[in-house]
Amino acid sequence: MPRRRDRVAPPPRKDGWDCRFANNTAAKSWVQLSTNAPNNIRTAWEHITEDPRRWDKRQKPLQHELATAIADGTELPQWQYEVTSSGRIWYCIDDDKKTVWLTTVHIGHPKATE
Repeated sequence: MPRRRDRVAPPPRKDGWDCRFANNTAAKSWVQLSTNAPNNIRTAWEHITEDPRRWDKRQKPLQHELATAIADGTELPQWQYEVTSSGRIWYCIDDDKKTVWLTTVHIGHPKATE
């Protein structure tokens, strides 16, 4: 079972972003969402690690009180990737470390964004 700070496999591509779990809850939920939607989560990982600031219908910054979160001890901008019609990945972007921190993985639609 993955744990906080573990790398979200596979390792980063050359010139890609590293992707890590910010906490144990995100790691456990990642496994569950991966089981439910393996192709979608693979596509999400590819998009997030290729360009975490890609802005399209599935990938965008969170707003208001969700616009930032603490990851690896630093307040960072927080984005969302829509994996399925209800499943979401929230992640923080650390430009200095070229790392994306998965802060929350929602199996169902998150109430906070309604």
